[in-house]
Amino acid sequence: MKIKHGIIGLGGMGSWHCDNVKAHLSDRMEVVAAYDIRPEVKDHAENKGLKFYENLDDFLASDIDLVTIATPNNFHMPLTVAALNAGKHVICEKPIAMNAGELETMIAAAKANGKVFACHQNRRWDRDFRIIKSLVDDGSLGKPYFIESRVQGSRRSLVGWRDYAVNGGGMVYDWGIHLIDQIMWMIDSPVVQIAPNLHKVFSREVDDNFKVLFTFENGVSALVEVSTNCFINQPRWHVSFEEGTAIVEDWDCHGKIVKLSDSGEMSWDNDIVYTSAGPTRTMAPRPVHTTKQLELPKVNTDWADYYRNIVDVIAGDAELIVKPEQTLRVMRVIDAIFECDRTGEPIKCRI
Repeated sequence: MKIKHGIIGLGGMGSWHCDNVKAHLSDRMEVVAAYDIRPEVKDHAENKGLKFYENLDDFLASDIDLVTIATPNNFHMPLTVAALNAGKHVICEKPIAMNAGELETMIAAAKANGKVFACHQNRRWDRDFRIIKSLVDDGSLGKPYFIESRVQGSRRSLVGWRDYAVNGGGMVYDWGIHLIDQIMWMIDSPVVQIAPNLHKVFSREVDDNFKVLFTFENGVSALVEVSTNCFINQPRWHVSFEEGTAIVEDWDCHGKIVKLSDSGEMSWDNDIVYTSAGPTRTMAPRPVHTTKQLELPKVNTDWADYYRNIVDVIAGDAELIVKPEQTLRVMRVIDAIFECDRTGEPIKCRI
């Protein structure tokens, strides 16, 4: 039996969810309905073959099994709780809530109703991220100790509701929550210190550029940066491991690994080396024969695997990959970032 799927909020992301499910999961799931407060969306929904609802109660009373919520962020909690209480499984777009307290209410509703509830963290399936995660997991370069994850652009504007604080706008909520989720899923250790730097370069209400430095209990440090005002981009990923360095330049996953060769261990002379920047010992260049360059590992990923996992969980055949408890950790970190920004001080924690 196919899962009947309904979407709340048939805007850009809601339409993407509809099209993605139809393209990749039509054998296991059928998108049948949409609810939106905007009457003008009706034609758009019907053109996609969906039954359009202007009333939430009627939508939730229908025979849909699964609801995806793709509205502005401040509506996520009440809509999720309403759908769970109506006996529907729920996928909610990120950020799943405005704060950890709201998410705790949503998790409690899911448990009370015995329904599947998950955040749509599709970027756990990004190829650039999976490349870096594979290097961390296999240990081929030793332990990572400094991870840099960046998304940078120069649009200098935030689209629609993303520019308003009441809607949960800003880059920490928009892109940051993806990058932070990736880091926290990859590094199996509590976050013990958070030091953010948020800027409002052109937005009056919300952060449009930020950097956050995380320290994990196991000694790993991670820098997450999102910029909408950057005209010379840095690499998507730059990771320092004990035995080498990995770089992913862009979304197309150009990059490389440089690590110690088998003859990489060597003794160093104490003579001063003269460079264009002046004399140095510490920064003397390493002989080329002591390193080797490798290609990045090949990984196969598919965003549709997120939905495939949801279907398997509903059928009782799998565990959630994006677990509510993991999402709650991320939301607690987000709360801490905003508190740090308010006080102007880094925070020590254990999240």
